[in-house]
Parts: sequence; structure tokens; C-alpha cells
Amino acid sequence: MPVRSSRRRPLALAAAVATATTIGATALALTGATSAAAAEVPLSGYELTWGIKQSYRSYVTGMAAGTFTATAGASQAADNGAFTFTDGAGTYDSTAHTLALGFQGALKIESKLHGFDITLTDVRFDSATAEITADVTKSGTTTQDVPLADVTVTRAMTDMETKLTKEAADVLGSAGYEGAAGDPLTLTQTTQTQSPTPTATASDSASPSSTPSATASESASPSASASASPSASTTASPSATATEPATAGAIADGTLGWGVKESFRTYVVGTVAKGEITASGGATQASGNGAFTFPDATGAYDTEAATLSAAFEGAVNFKGHEANGEYGLDLTLSDLKVSLAKGKGKLTADVTSLGEKSEDVVLADLKASSAALTVTDDVIEADDVTATLTEAGAKAFGGFYTVGTALDPVDLAVAVTDDATLPTGGGSASPSTGGSGTGTGTGSGTTGGTGTTGSTTGGTGALASTGSDTPVAALGAAAALTAAAGAGTVFAMRRRRTQA
Repeated sequence: MPVRSSRRRPLALAAAVATATTIGATALALTGATSAAAAEVPLSGYELTWGIKQSYRSYVTGMAAGTFTATAGASQAADNGAFTFTDGAGTYDSTAHTLALGFQGALKIESKLHGFDITLTDVRFDSATAEITADVTKSGTTTQDVPLADVTVTRAMTDMETKLTKEAADVLGSAGYEGAAGDPLTLTQTTQTQSPTPTATASDSASPSSTPSATASESASPSASASASPSASTTASPSATATEPATAGAIADGTLGWGVKESFRTYVVGTVAKGEITASGGATQASGNGAFTFPDATGAYDTEAATLSAAFEGAVNFKGHEANGEYGLDLTLSDLKVSLAKGKGKLTADVTSLGEKSEDVVLADLKASSAALTVTDDVIEADDVTATLTEAGAKAFGGFYTVGTALDPVDLAVAVTDDATLPTGGGSASPSTGGSGTGTGTGSGTTGGTGTTGSTTGGTGALASTGSDTPVAALGAAAALTAAAGAGTVFAMRRRRTQA
């Protein structure tokens, strides 16, 4: 294929959307969209899966006795399945909440019996125009950016409906394909799972060559302490532990400090969602649209085994995109639970989205800075525990953020006796920089919040737009609203990349 240079072409994008059309659990609305030139964020590491049309694949390999050959990064699923194009790269417009991606891979469709030889390359997906395009080589002639299908863009960006275009009908060789339903289209971002650092367990075990005379507290080799507790509190003298107080028992009280995600809080109360955040059932929110504190912990702990399981009271509701008294975003997290085992664990919650409740959803994977649990003044604390969004968590947020996204850190404090004094501060006393607004915390109609049960409204901000905060699965929702709204401002977006 001849070498082509980068070029630009105009794309239409609605400048504003009057109301939030219902397109999913957390529909987006575009208000006051401006030039995308200053808001493009580079994206990479995406895959696009689309089968064109199942009946067409059956025709090619059946009646036409033809073949599909996927190369250069593309692949086809078994049993004449759908095609996947890899290494997607492009840009995300953080102002318009749209993305444009180009993918690697080539697909050759050939039938000597019926006399056709078609190759698709440079497959592209654009959420602003809601279409999939490709360069098409047919009968030795290459046509660039052929629109193959219109896409019904959804927030999840999985199994999106497609409708074949007139151009696709021409490429596939049958006028009957024009306007026909194509195979569903799925766009995903491939994520890398971080491997545990080599030093994470280095201090927990001794080298096999450790001296046999090492005490139980200095060696964790299986031969030295097969029946011993993994805790460092084990000593060489059995009588030393006989008089020690219990290291396991029930949790008497405790608090969980967690902000969910600062950019999400900012988005909810900002100028796009124009919503509110309400803490209830004993939960509180710090002033300035800050983090939340969930109280009244119950559960159990074991410092020798370095395990802890705690459940907390309270709930927090995120609500936005109101139209005619109904909300496109209405998400409640309640019955939060934290479990830790040697520094790693889970954060779960009951999730109610638009009236539908799912219990014990694992929202985040947790990792503490230390594998040990230490009781000080009858309190166990674990601060700045990292929280990473799980697959179930991503679904719970309607695909608002991708799997592996860093959430706000978790601060945990539990009392092991009834008369212990819990530390103040944490989630309830650390105002977030997200959002704005002032007011008093009286009841459920507050503005800004002051650490009391109530709601946060107003403020400024927009959907997170950089790094891992880019809400990949949510990008298409704005485009779907744009398509429903009709014509709008014309702007230029980079459409091509240099390719041989």
C-alpha cells in the first residue's frame, strides 16, 4: 500500500444537549462544548472486535467457498467468528467526552469461486460521528476511510448495535446489506496487571541457607516454623507467649474513611451532571466536597494471622443528570465492608443503580503499606491503603472508569476494646480539592457539606480526562447524546496517522 501522510478532516459535534437522554446507568450530557484542539489526550492500548455480519461470514466460507485471512495484528475467533483489531491508538477529547481510535491489523476476504478479493486495513472507530471506517482495497484500488457501519454508542461500549452503510453494501457486493443490522461492536482497553514487587515478601522469609540456630522470630522457613504462626510475635520461648493478651477477637467499633474517587465526586456536582452527593445512615462527608466517613464497625481481627474483616454503617448516594424529575445517574453505595489478609484485601459494598440493587459487589482491590496489623492503644490503624478498581467495580459504575483505575485511598481504624479511643480526622476531616461550594450541614439539602449527614450540590469540574482517570467506557455516551441532538459545531480532529 502506498505511503500516506497525516491529514485532517472535519467532524460534526453537537455544541450542546438540552436534556440528558437516557442511554445507560449514568448518561452524560454535553453543555457548552468548545474547540477540541486544546483538550486532546493521547490514548493507546485498545482492541476493537466486530464480525461485520454473521450471515456474510457464513456466505463467504460457505456458498462462496472463500476465506478470511486476518494478519498484521488482527485475528479471527474460532468457528468463523468475529474479528479483533489490536493496538488501538488515538485521542480522547476531554471537553466533548469523545474519542477517535485507529487500529492495527488487516483482513483479507477472498473467493476465487465468486471472484472477489477485498482487504480492510486501518480500521477506525470515532465516537463523535458514531461510525466505524476502514481503508478498503478492492479490485486493486484502495479507497480510504470508507464508512462501513453506523454505531449506536453506549456507555459500556460493549455489544454496541451496528447498521451497515450503503458503502458497506457496495464493498460486500450486495445492495441488500444497506441498512441491515451488522454484528455488535465492542471496544475494550487492554490493561496491565502490576506484578507484586520482589521486595514485598522478601522480609517475610529467610534464605534457605539461613543458619539453623536462628530463632523462630528470625526465620520463616517451612522447616523452622511449620506449625508456628506467621506473625513475628512468635518467640523461641513457649512460656513467653503464655501470659500475653489475646491477639484475636471481635471489633468493638471503627471507622472507614474513603472518598470513592475525587474526580467522580467533582464530576457529579459539576457543571455537566449538575447533581448532588448525599451521605446518610450515619455516614458523613467532609466539607468542600470531601471524602466520606462510614462509622460503627463490626467484625473480627487476628493480629497473628494479620487478618481483619470489618463492616461499616452508612450510605452515600450520587445523583445527577436530572430531566423532568428523573435522573440519569442515581448510584448508592451502602453496607461497605473491608477485608485484609497480610496487607492485601477487598472493599465491597451493596450497589443500587437506578433502583436495581446488587449485594456484596467487590469494588476495589486493596493493598496496605504493611502486611502486619498492630494494636496500639487498643486500636488497629491502616492509613492510605491503595484501592484499585475491579472488573465488578467498573460495571457497578456503569463503565465510568476502566478496570485497574486508582480510586481514592482507604483509611481504616478499628477499636479492639469498648473503651478505646478512635483517632479523629481521616475521611471526615480531610477536605478534598474537588468541587466547590459552601453551606451548612442541616438535613439532606445542604450545599457543600460540613462533615455531617447531608448532600453536596453545585461546584465546578468535569469528568476526569487524563491518565488512568480517562473514563474509557463512558466516552461514547456523550457521542450518543450528540447524535440524538443533531447538528452542531464543526471542528477539526486528527484522523490519520502515517502508515506504510
